[in-house]
Amino acid sequence: MKFSYHTRCTFLFLLIAAGFSTLALRLIDVQYFNRKHYQQAAKTFNTTMTFLPGGRGHILDCHDELIARSVTLAKLRVDRYALNNPELAAFSLAWDEMSVQSGWANLTEQAKRHKLKPVVKKMLRNEDEDLLVQKHLAHAISHLAPALKLKREELRARIDANPKSMWFVIERNMEEEVFDRVQAVIDDHKLQGFSLEKSARRRYASPELASHVVGYTVIKEIKHGNYSYDKEVGAFGVERALESIMAGKDGHRTSMTNARGLLITPEPSVTLPPRSGMNVQLTLDMEIQSIIQEELIAGIREHEAPRGCVIVMNPHTGGILGMANYPSFHLNTLKDIDKNGINFATQMVYEPGSTFKMIAAAGALNDKLITPNTPIFCHNGFYKQGTLELEDHHPYGTLTAEWVMGKSSNIGIYKIASRLGMERFYQYVRDFGFGAKTNVPLSGEVKGYFRESDNPTTFSSMTFGYAVNVTPLQVACAYSAIANGGKLLKPQLLQAVIANDGTPIERMQPEIVRQVISADAAAKLRDCMKSVVTKEGTAIQAAVPGYLVAGKTGTAQKYDVATKKYFKNRYTVSFAGMLPAKDPAFVCVVVIDDPQTTKVSRYGGTIAAPIFAKAAERIARHMHLTPTEPLPTSVADQ
Repeated sequence: MKFSYHTRCTFLFLLIAAGFSTLALRLIDVQYFNRKHYQQAAKTFNTTMTFLPGGRGHILDCHDELIARSVTLAKLRVDRYALNNPELAAFSLAWDEMSVQSGWANLTEQAKRHKLKPVVKKMLRNEDEDLLVQKHLAHAISHLAPALKLKREELRARIDANPKSMWFVIERNMEEEVFDRVQAVIDDHKLQGFSLEKSARRRYASPELASHVVGYTVIKEIKHGNYSYDKEVGAFGVERALESIMAGKDGHRTSMTNARGLLITPEPSVTLPPRSGMNVQLTLDMEIQSIIQEELIAGIREHEAPRGCVIVMNPHTGGILGMANYPSFHLNTLKDIDKNGINFATQMVYEPGSTFKMIAAAGALNDKLITPNTPIFCHNGFYKQGTLELEDHHPYGTLTAEWVMGKSSNIGIYKIASRLGMERFYQYVRDFGFGAKTNVPLSGEVKGYFRESDNPTTFSSMTFGYAVNVTPLQVACAYSAIANGGKLLKPQLLQAVIANDGTPIERMQPEIVRQVISADAAAKLRDCMKSVVTKEGTAIQAAVPGYLVAGKTGTAQKYDVATKKYFKNRYTVSFAGMLPAKDPAFVCVVVIDDPQTTKVSRYGGTIAAPIFAKAAERIARHMHLTPTEPLPTSVADQ
C-alpha cells in the first residue's frame, strides 16, 4: 500500500513537471524562436486595413471632349461579429447618451473614453446582453435609414435577410453625397458593425460611340495577404492598352482595435494617400466618330449587311480620327458584348479585291517601269497564258496605266505587276504593311496573311486582291502612305498624356515605319486614282462636291470554307479614298461585308462608295477644309 502511494505521488509529480516543462518550452518558442511570427499574427488580428484605390484617369478626344471618367461609388457592409458584440453595442449606446452632456464636444478623445468606461460597465452589468445588442441595432437603423433614404423596416429587412452571413453588403453603388452622409452618421454615433468601402465605376459619355476602340474596365479583386479590395482594371481597347498610364497608385489606411474591438484612432503615419492616374487624350475626334457611325449604320441597314466598318485617319500623323464598327455594344451596360465584341477593323480579315491593285501600280510607278500614260493592252477582257486564264468584268482593249486603275481592269493590273516580277511585287506587299500587325495600341489585332507563291495563278490573283487576307486598318495605313508622300506610319490612338491639372506631360509624335515609295510616285498614283471617281470610272458615287477625290473600289467574292469555293452571289465590298486628292487631309476606308440588297448591284462603287461620299462631305465640313473645285450651284446656295 505504501509503495502504491509513493508510486502515485511520483507519477503525479512527473506529470506536473512534464506539463510545466511543456509550457516552458512553448513559452521559449513564442518568446524567442518564433517571436516575430507571433508578433505579426497579433498585429494582424487587431489591424483593419482599408485600401484606397487611386483614381483612374479620364479619356478625352482630340478636342478635349470627355469620353470616359470614373465616378466614386461605395457600398455599406455589415460585420455581424461586431454587430452582435454586447461590449461594442454598450459603447455605442453609452457614447450617444454621454454626447448630449454639456461640454462633451470640448473633451479630448482620451477624456471621452475615460468617462465612457463606467457607463459601459454599468450597462453590461445591469442589462441583458441580447437586449443591448438589439437596442444598438435599433439605434443604428434609426440613424442610418434616413441617411440612406430608406424606410427603417426596409433597412431592417436587408440586415435580417442574411442571418447566416457574418459579413455582407446591404447597399451598393452609393454616390459620393450618400457616402459622406452615411459616414458622418457612423462616425457621429459610433455605430458598430457598419463600414463603408469606396470603389470606382467607369462611365462613358457616349457609350455607343467607338466602343471597340475606347474599350471598358472590369472590377478585379486585388489581394494583399488577408486583405482584399475591388479595383477597376482595363479589360479591352484603349482602357486596357493604356492601363499603366491611367490606373493610378493605390493607397491604404490602417486602423487598430483594442482587445474589446473598439477602434483606436490611427496615427497619421499609417495612412498612405492614393495617387490618381494620368488623363489620356486620344487622336479620336468624336464628331467624326459620330459622323462615320451614323453613315455606316444607315448604309448597313439600306443594303442589308450583317457587318461593316469605317476608318478615318490623318495620313500625316497616323492618328486614327474615327473607327466605327457594326455591330457594336453599349459601354456602360456591356449589352451584346458577347456577340458584338469583335473589332472588325483590327480583328477580322477579308480578301480586299480591287483596293489591293494600288500595290502593283505603286511599285511599278516607284520603280519607273510605267507612267500614268503608259499603254497597257488588256486583251479585250480575256487573257490566257499557259494554264493561267484571267477575265475582266468588261472587255477592254488598250488602257493607260491610269485607266487600268480607273476601270479596275484585272488583266491590266496583272500585266503591270508582271513588269515588277513576283519578288518585287511581294516586297512591296510587305513594305506597305500587309502580313504584319500595324501595332495599333488595341488588344487582339490580327496580322492577316499572304503567301509568296511562285504559282502564276496565285500571283495573278493577289495582284487584284484575292489570295491575300487583310484587315481594314492595314488598308487604311497603306492608303495613308499614298496620301502623305510614301511614308508608312504606325497608326496612333494616343495623342497626349495630361496631368490632372490639365498640363500636357507628353505629346506623341508621328512614328515612321518606313518610306515605301517616293513622294513623286505617290503623287502620280493619287492622280491615277482620281480617274476612279469620275463618270468613266468605277466610283462616281464616291464624288464629294467641291473636292477632287482619289480612291479605289473593291469587290471580292466571299470564300466558302465548307466547299472550298467562292460563293457566286456573296461579296465583301469596299472603297478606300482620300481628299483633297492633291494634298489629302484624311483617308477614309469603308468595308461592308456580305450585303444582301437586291435594289442595287453589289459592288464597292454602288454600296461602299456612297457611304464614303456622305461621310467625307460631312467630315470635310467639320474640318473646315477649303474646297478645291467649284461647287455645284445647288450646293453653293446651301
